[in-house]
Amino acid sequence: MNKLFTIAKNTFIEILRQPIYAVIIVAALLLFFISPSLTMYTMSDDNKLLREIGLSTLFLASLFIAIFSASSAVNEEIENKTITTVLSKPIQRPIFIIAKFIGVAAAVVLAHYICTIALLMSIRHGVLETVNDTHDWTVLGAAGFILIATILLSAFFNYAYDWKFASTAIILTGILATLGIVFLSVIDRNWQFNPAKNGINTVDIYGSVLLLLAAIIIVALAVALSARFNIVVTLSACIGIFFLGLVSDYAFGRFAETHLWAKIGRFLVPNLQIFWISDAIYEGSEVPLKYILISASYAVCYTIAILSLAIALFQRRQIG
Repeated sequence: MNKLFTIAKNTFIEILRQPIYAVIIVAALLLFFISPSLTMYTMSDDNKLLREIGLSTLFLASLFIAIFSASSAVNEEIENKTITTVLSKPIQRPIFIIAKFIGVAAAVVLAHYICTIALLMSIRHGVLETVNDTHDWTVLGAAGFILIATILLSAFFNYAYDWKFASTAIILTGILATLGIVFLSVIDRNWQFNPAKNGINTVDIYGSVLLLLAAIIIVALAVALSARFNIVVTLSACIGIFFLGLVSDYAFGRFAETHLWAKIGRFLVPNLQIFWISDAIYEGSEVPLKYILISASYAVCYTIAILSLAIALFQRRQIG
């Protein structure tokens, strides 16, 4: 367990220090910030479109972080020959694969958590649909405090203790964002203590949890492919399976009863559509907790199966 934790922690830290990790998070946060302005010109319910665009941004941000981080988790160590030192400790190969998965998954969870809070703040602010609508200054104030405090504290720790600015800023953003969303959950737009009108919807939280489960499946898939193939092949395969999983019902489901290839495809390719609940948002229906548990079981089964495949592939991989 000590070796498992050490490898997972080092993988987590390495991913946080990758420039692409911070770039994707910053890009997602900017999209959340401008999304209320992008969705104010529809002919229907602007706030429903805001929620759907926010969940789409969250989905893509988490999946791209999962793909880019996990695809290089194993393959880079093989190309740099550092894996020969690690496996000579000795460390069993299954432990190495599982630790890599845990480290990448932890980084994805952190990024997903930060983006989820930004999504909830964006939905809480809402779209200014009429000239009589006003900005939610509690949301803007909390967001401004998080931004300024993160920059100042990260700069201080970088100057005083030589901590990496980007990784420190991400950790501090997660901490300060937690304080910010707790503040907004009890304070309404009039700066009054009113938890009943905090503007946080359970459906949005459920939607974020489901998207995180989909991202975890992609992490396992990327780790499995990177144990055998280079980064280009891993990235291409993960993106291809991601898009195929989004249309699984259309591509395989309608042919599953009459064609063997469709049955096999439906069994092998994870159905990512079950993690997308935009229909529930537009129809205004509730998402039962039972659905979340069933989807979580589905994701756990696929993740275990993919990691088992990853271990089998890595066991036969020639190192050095």
